[in-house]
Amino acid sequence: MLRLLGILIAVLCAIAAAVLTWPALFRMDRVYPVAQVVSFRGVVVVGMLAVLVIALLVAIARPARAFALSIAAIAVIAVVANGATLAARGMGRESLPDPTKTSVRVMTWNTAGDATAPDTIARIAVAMDADIVALPETTIETGGAVAVLMRELGHPMWAHHAENPTTEWDAGSTTLLISPDLGEYSVIESSLDGSSNTSTVPSAVAMPISGDGPIVVAAHAVAPRESYMQSWRDDLQWLADQCAVPNVILAGDFNATLDHMGGLGTEGGTLGRCHDAAAETGNGAIGTWTTTLPELLGAPIDHVMATDDWHPTGSLVLGSMDGEGSDHRPLIVQLDQAPADD
Repeated sequence: MLRLLGILIAVLCAIAAAVLTWPALFRMDRVYPVAQVVSFRGVVVVGMLAVLVIALLVAIARPARAFALSIAAIAVIAVVANGATLAARGMGRESLPDPTKTSVRVMTWNTAGDATAPDTIARIAVAMDADIVALPETTIETGGAVAVLMRELGHPMWAHHAENPTTEWDAGSTTLLISPDLGEYSVIESSLDGSSNTSTVPSAVAMPISGDGPIVVAAHAVAPRESYMQSWRDDLQWLADQCAVPNVILAGDFNATLDHMGGLGTEGGTLGRCHDAAAETGNGAIGTWTTTLPELLGAPIDHVMATDDWHPTGSLVLGSMDGEGSDHRPLIVQLDQAPADD
């Protein structure tokens, strides 16, 4: 009887490890509570290592050896598979290449409302030579102040925004700054009136009025709390739909990692036609939330994505800003325009 119980427990552990390692394969990537756990793949690795150590210690006792070694084997496979996924996505690069004539630098930072000073945002954006700055949870008043400060630092920007007046606190507003070098932009009416937008916290879709710049989307999906799971799933689908056309740059707080995007890509993309720039440049496993966790244990839920019109050439997650108020880390990506025949 105990032998059968041990086999049953081992099988259940194997299933649980498989689901946490390959959630999209089992279509559990957007199902509560698996979605919440797999957000922290680095923590999953640490947990599996702990299980491995405990199982090996238990294996010292002869009566439990077979059971303990089976659990240890499951833990080893899970550690290797999850570690390989983290390594493939990139566990940290700390520099950006020199910009070219066609380069665009994109910065996204969920500023947690007024927790982050406009001066801090402006200084970082200018230091990073950002052409596009997506600021979820940032009011237009704060965004306008950032734009003024950036202009005073010799880096002018136009400020745009979208808001959801029914959402309390600054989470009801998303600000988008765009350099005049990219041309004149305007936020589309459906973003402004909410007729087509993310469900709870707003996103801003900005279209070029002049020039041949990209469509720019400052994204903010609702957090996947238990009561908001369907809204969260709808938000991710809405964001994927924004990447259904060419020449799109999508940046912001997705409240989702790459593990939550199974089945949302088209034509080889990760989300719609868009590809994740950080994952393609060595930083896809670096946690952007929360700043209370080390970077490799945090959740990489802030993204810059782009269609094939743009090639990511570098990215940077700024852990040096952890003490500046926000619980998110800024992500900066450099995109180079793809050749016309690419």
